[in-house]
Amino acid sequence: MTETKTTRTAVLDATHAGDIHGAFGSIARDDVAPRSTFFARLKTLLAIVGPGLIVMVGDNDAGAFGTYTQAGQNYGTTLLWTLMLLIPVLYVNQEMVVRLGAVTGVGHARLIFERFGKFWGAFSVIDLLLLNALTIVTEFIGITLALSYLGLSQFWGVLASAAIVMIAVSTGNFRRFERFGIVLVVGSLLLVPVVLMVHPPIGQVAADFFVPKMPEGARLSEVMLLIVAIVGTTVAPWQLFFQQSYIVDKRITPRFIRYERMDLWIGIVLVVVGAVAMISFCAEIFAGQPEFGNYTDALGTAVGLEKYAGSLPAALFALALLDACIIGAAAVSLATAYAIGDIFAVKHSLHRKPWDAKGFYAVYCGLIVLAAGLVLTPGTPLGLLTNAVQTLAGVLLPSATVFLLLLCNDRHILGPWVNSTRLNLFTGTVVAGLVMLSAILTAAVLFPDLSEEWIVGILIGGSLLALTVTAAVKLYEMSSRRNAMFRFKPYQLRLSRDTWRMPPLDQLPPARLSPLSRIWMIVLRGYLVVAAGLVLLRIAQLATVGV
Repeated sequence: MTETKTTRTAVLDATHAGDIHGAFGSIARDDVAPRSTFFARLKTLLAIVGPGLIVMVGDNDAGAFGTYTQAGQNYGTTLLWTLMLLIPVLYVNQEMVVRLGAVTGVGHARLIFERFGKFWGAFSVIDLLLLNALTIVTEFIGITLALSYLGLSQFWGVLASAAIVMIAVSTGNFRRFERFGIVLVVGSLLLVPVVLMVHPPIGQVAADFFVPKMPEGARLSEVMLLIVAIVGTTVAPWQLFFQQSYIVDKRITPRFIRYERMDLWIGIVLVVVGAVAMISFCAEIFAGQPEFGNYTDALGTAVGLEKYAGSLPAALFALALLDACIIGAAAVSLATAYAIGDIFAVKHSLHRKPWDAKGFYAVYCGLIVLAAGLVLTPGTPLGLLTNAVQTLAGVLLPSATVFLLLLCNDRHILGPWVNSTRLNLFTGTVVAGLVMLSAILTAAVLFPDLSEEWIVGILIGGSLLALTVTAAVKLYEMSSRRNAMFRFKPYQLRLSRDTWRMPPLDQLPPARLSPLSRIWMIVLRGYLVVAAGLVLLRIAQLATVGV
């Protein structure tokens, strides 16, 4: 099967096949020439770069600004090591998405529907819609905080921001949107001069980044909750859906996966630099001050920067927050619109004009209008919505990673691109860790006075669970390789990896799950239903009390 034929039959939207038109260059569909020189490889990278940058920098959004600045203001630089530990998690999760997008030509939600049935497909999309809608609201909350510090009208500023986000996506030109996204990526670097002006001690920052330790004198329960928030804001479910669909829409194929991995690494570096910057300069300016340990919000951070470092770093921080909220709102809305278009097989591509993909753009713009309207409506419990987003993200994150792991072990989908044994062992442990942190977050929301003994118990139980999940993943991998049709010899791997594409969806045989994998799916289903239900009940109770 040739790459051209597979591309024509595997994708769900005709515009997902063709020439690549990136922000910094183009690659013709029939360009199969080897990239043998440095300049040829650099030119190819420039054409491919974009998905990794946008998804990573888009994750440093309003929620991330709140979480990282809180960590710095309340605990100094002692929690920087969490970012170091999250780097391999970020890469492994998103690299699996890169392979799924390039090899299948189909979005993440569609693959879940096809391989795990309508229940899990609907479950994942309903979760995505709810969580993403709330996340977009938090982006506009962040916009109001930035506007407030800058002395601009919140009403007109929110409307202008919503208009910019909608217009940038609605031009019907993929390259134009990607260039808009890259401009916002560059804007995220405004945090770097803030660090240079505040100049925190580099030696201490480096030591705390590489050496794990807990803040002295702090309550373990509070610190653990903040660590869970850092994980939740750094590894978010919408990233999986966005990057896979965006890679498909950009028409990236398997022979460019190595370049997309480089793009992803560049994005990870930028997101870590931004996170380290926020924690570091907050730790420096608030150390020994009355505000230390008394975090309020990002507006309080801007005010503190002006008070202790000057108006310029404070203004740069506010502009960086505004920039982050705009790119976050665009990326999260696109993730949802892509998923809906993928599931219902309607036209869904940034290459199409609005009148040629009405449903796709209606979902995107509808989410932006809804979020902006809620933020501008007097009496909306904005603080409660922010807490709801963080809590639900923590609860729902493990399921997204489980689906990702199972899909990447499906040889009918990825053929020679399936996960290696070592990657499965690592990812299985990550899944168990996410479930453990999710359980801590859920328990802490439902029981605010959760004792340290309970947290330690959850950690120990989670460690045992990690061993169980790892063993289950290994058994599943062994089971998935029983079909001799999809055994590849070494020489076949070398020949087929760059051209192998997933067959049409209607030609795929049913997915086969091992018994342990089925048990794990049932346990996960029960946990998510109970945990999400209890959390939503608690949020409703808080809203009632507030009224």
